[in-house]
Amino acid sequence: MTLEPSPRSELPRVRMAELSEKAGVPVATIKYYLREGLLPPGERTSPNQAKYGDGHVQRIKLIRALMDVGGLSLATVGEVLAAVDEGKTSPHRILGLAQEGITSSRQVVDDESREWALATVRELAERRDWPCKEEDDLVIQALVGVLCAIREVGHGWYLDKLDAYAEIADRTADLDLEGIAGVDSLERIIEIAVVETVLGDRLLSVLRRLAQQRASKAYFARLAVDDQ
Repeated sequence: MTLEPSPRSELPRVRMAELSEKAGVPVATIKYYLREGLLPPGERTSPNQAKYGDGHVQRIKLIRALMDVGGLSLATVGEVLAAVDEGKTSPHRILGLAQEGITSSRQVVDDESREWALATVRELAERRDWPCKEEDDLVIQALVGVLCAIREVGHGWYLDKLDAYAEIADRTADLDLEGIAGVDSLERIIEIAVVETVLGDRLLSVLRRLAQQRASKAYFARLAVDDQ
C-alpha cells in the first residue's frame, strides 16, 4: 500500500473561523502555522479570504500531536512535515524522525561506561534482531544513558532482567503498530504513533505502579506467613 499525504483541499471547504472551530485551535495559532510554513495555504477566494479543506484539519491535528504531545521543536516538526510532503521518504523513516524528536537527548558519560553500555546494547540488539545504529540513533544513545545510570547507582543486578523487559517491549511495540492497521493516511499514522509513544509511555508507567502495588502486597504477605 502506498501512503500519501492528506489532500490539501477536500470539499467542503471552509473559512478560517470554521477551520478553527473544526480543528479546535485559535485562529491566531492557524495564522502562525501558515506563517511558519507548517500549514499549506488555503484556496484563495479573494485577496483577503481563503478556504480550507479537511486536509488542513488533519494537518493541524498532526502538528498539535507533534508539538503538544510529543514536545518536538518547531524545527523538528518542520522536518517531519517536509518529509511527509516530499512523498519520497519511507513511512518508517518519517516515524523515525518523529521518534528521535521525542527521545531524551544523550546523557554525558565517561568513555569506559559508554563502551560497556554500547556493548550491552549491541548484544541485546543482536539477540532481539533490533536495529543498532549507535551514533546515528538517539534511541540507542538514550538506552546507553539509562544503562550507565543503573550501573552508576550500583544496581547492576537489574540488568539481569534486561531480556525480560525487552520481551515486554517487543510485545508493546506490536500492540502499538496494531493501532495504525488499516489507516491509509501518512499524516494520521504519524499522529497516532506520536500519541501512542508519549501517552503509551505514561500509561505503561502508571499501570506498572498499580501492578507493583499488587505484587508488593502479595510478596510481603508471603513473607509475613513465612515468618510465623
